[in-house]
Parts: sequence; structure tokens; C-alpha cells
Amino acid sequence: MINYTTAADAVQLVQSHQRVFIHGSAATPTTLLYALADRKKELRNVEIVAITTLGPMPLVEPDCKGSFFMNSLFVSTNIRTAVNTDQGGYVPIFLSEIGHLFRNKILEIDVAMIQVSEPDAHGFCSLGTSVDIAKPAVETAKVIIAQINKQMPRTHGDGHIHISKFDKAIYVDEPLPEVNYLGKITEKEIQIGNHIASIIEDRSTLQMGIGAIPDAVLNSLHHHKDLGVHTEMFSNGILNLMKSGAVTNAYKKKHPGKVVSAFTAGSAELYREIHDNPEFSFHEAAYVNDTSVIRKNPKVVSINSCVELDLTGQVCADSIGSYHYSGVGGQMDFMRGASLSVGGKPIMALTACTKSGESKIVPFLKPGAGVVTTRAHVQYVVTEFGVVNLYGKNLRQRSYELMRIAHPDHRESLERAIVERFGSYIYPFR
Repeated sequence: MINYTTAADAVQLVQSHQRVFIHGSAATPTTLLYALADRKKELRNVEIVAITTLGPMPLVEPDCKGSFFMNSLFVSTNIRTAVNTDQGGYVPIFLSEIGHLFRNKILEIDVAMIQVSEPDAHGFCSLGTSVDIAKPAVETAKVIIAQINKQMPRTHGDGHIHISKFDKAIYVDEPLPEVNYLGKITEKEIQIGNHIASIIEDRSTLQMGIGAIPDAVLNSLHHHKDLGVHTEMFSNGILNLMKSGAVTNAYKKKHPGKVVSAFTAGSAELYREIHDNPEFSFHEAAYVNDTSVIRKNPKVVSINSCVELDLTGQVCADSIGSYHYSGVGGQMDFMRGASLSVGGKPIMALTACTKSGESKIVPFLKPGAGVVTTRAHVQYVVTEFGVVNLYGKNLRQRSYELMRIAHPDHRESLERAIVERFGSYIYPFR
């Protein structure tokens, strides 16, 4: 039996100068966040740590400055302004290592604010859509405040927590935040999806992120056979692919027969589909993103995207110049895991230009840009203009390969940059 309280009462457990973990993605506990923000006049220097959160983030409003500091482990849209001012900060960290920060008290958690499913007959709630870093957070936090939501799906895996662990709990019945990129797929993404589908073999194990490009890839795979899924996260695009029969997970070495993920975000239909569905298995990111686990699956295909890519293959994925835009996340975990997998293919996919027409393939990254994935890790690169494989190629060869899939309007200037950097002599490689 749970003695529910109000959100205003529950957040009284938070004290000044504490570090508070916020459950992320579709599990963002919005009701508790608003209640905590209402205490801004009485709290000082409360550090907030989280990865991606969805929906409003009242703790970063201008009138909360001095009360709350957003020390983010990944930069999502709702905190981007704060993180690029003195109201917040960004910690570059692999998603697979965040649990290490918590468990080894490098970032010691005082209070964890989470959103969970209703308890089952044995008193266990589920971390639902986001096990990722929430599992190590609740295992190490001194205080746990739970927002128990009737509409949070109960997911299988290792994201269960007993009600006896909660210091305070509130009850809500409200829909989870939804994300949908299927309606944002343009002809460019369709072309990229078709290119990537052409190099994916049957019985491959897929990792994909969220966005128009991953969903376009999934839409292009309906005629493939016996695909598996082991991914940091997934969204709506996976549902139709599973219904088509292309995903069976039959040839995976780790968790055969199951879609393995750390978190998900998508539509209400997706949340209904994963509820109490043993075909989906959710685990913490330290396990899902472990390269030694990833590589055990056959033909791992890792599909990631970036902000810009230089002519040698260096990938900037977390910033636009020095402006923090996203995060390190699990890109490197899966790029490396795929390259170590037998028959694996790490793929970097991007549209050739920004919305304003600037080339995303550039001679040099912008000043201040962060290299998330090194040129030694990059193999396949895909734009709407084709596919290249940089593996085993020297810097000059890589540059010409990347120029070939850049937008035609920018190829001449890129070639000038190549000649200026590497000279005009071309060694006759075999």
C-alpha cells in the first residue's frame, strides 16, 4: 500500500545545495518539476542532472536562476538556452559511463525524481520507457521521489523498483510526451534511407537513433529478413518494421527473440505496444551500450547522424561551433561496437546541406566544435548523394570520397580545399 501525497509535499524533500536527478525522455516527471520550480524562492544552488528530457522544463526559466543549475549530461531542446549561459552546464560523457559517475560518487545523487508505472501485485513499479541511466540513479540516490503514472507502460527487462524504496510518491493519470518524426521525412531522407538499406544484409542487428533519417531507414527495410534490434533507443519507425515481419530477432546472440533497448520515445501507440510486452526488453545503458555486449551480435549496423563532418572524417555531433546543441550520447559506443561485430557496419548518415544551404561536409570543423566520433572510427558515410566507405583510406582519399557525396553546389570549393591541403599529386594506389 502506498501513502500518496501531493507534489508540493513530495518536493519538500529537496534541500538547497543538493544534486537532483531527473528521469528523462518520455519519463520526464513534469508534475514534480513544476512543484519543485514553485520552491524557487526558498531554494538555492540545487544542481539538476539529466539526459534528454521532454516537455517543458520550468527549472531553467530566468526567474529560477540562482535556485537551480542545470548540469546536463545531454543537451535537449528545452534546456539548450540555459546550458549555453551561466544558468547551466554540459558534461560530455558516453551514455554507457553515466552510471559509473553515479555509482562511484563522481556525481553523487542526493535526490532522484522519477516517473514509474503503477505497482504490480507484488509492489514492483517499472521505470517504463526509460531504464537507461535511471536504474543506477535510483540504486544510488539517498532519497527517491516517485511520480506514479497510470499511463506509464510497464516494460520488461531490469527496470523494476519496489514501492518500499520510495520516500514520497504522488499519483497522476496523464499521457506521456509524444515524439513523431514520420511526418517530417522528406525526399532527402528517403534517398538516404534507400542508400543505407542497400548495404544492410538480412540477419543484421540494428541500432538506430531518433529522427527522420532513422525512421526513413526503417521504412526502407520491410523486405529484409530476420533483422534484429539492439539499440540505445527506438521510436515509432520500428513498429511497422516489426509488423512487416522483417524483424524477428532470431539470429541475435544476445537476447534472441527480443528487441533490446535502454529507452524509447514516440507516439501513444508505441507506448501501448510496449506495455507488458515481453518482446521488448529494457536495460540500463551501461549494459545496452557496452561494446563487449554489442559486438557479440552478428552484423551490427549502427546508424548515427551528426551536425557536420570534416574532409578527413572527424564527426561533430554535440555542438554547432562552441554552442552546445546535443550530446555525446551513445554514438561512439555503437560506432565502435558495430565495427567490432563480425560483418558489422558503422554508418554516419547526414543530409548534404543544412536548411540554409551550407555544406555539412566541410574542410575544417567550426572553431570550438567538439569531435564526438574520431576519424579512426568512421567507416561508412551516407548522404542523399550516395554511400562511401572510408575504412583503410588515407586522408586525401577520404577527402575525395566525401567530396563525391557532398552537394554538387559545394564540390568545387571542397576540391580546392583538398588541393590546398594535400597538393595536386595523386599517388597511383592499387
